[in-house]
Amino acid sequence: MDDGVLHIAEIHYENGTLRFRYARILSADRTRWIRHGLFSAHHPNGTLSSEGMYVNGQEHGLWTEYHSNGKIAARGHYANGKEVGHWEFWGSDGSPEEGEDYPLQE
Repeated sequence: MDDGVLHIAEIHYENGTLRFRYARILSADRTRWIRHGLFSAHHPNGTLSSEGMYVNGQEHGLWTEYHSNGKIAARGHYANGKEVGHWEFWGSDGSPEEGEDYPLQE
């Protein structure tokens, strides 16, 4: 496998339902895989649990999390693996909950 080439990994629950799907690259020293690209996680019932992007092994950009009923649970941004800016939250019935503000990275 070549360095810098994206490979897709899928991990399933014991019942065969998709648990994680993500893009990854091999580290420069070829000793480990690094998440890099689109990531998605799924609840055991098959609905989407979260989705976002990894850049060189860290969450980066917009991420969205979902309740097992498919409704949005949270949405916000990451920068270099840390929450930044304003995050919004919703209950499983879709009702808005109090948001949270995280410091912006310099």
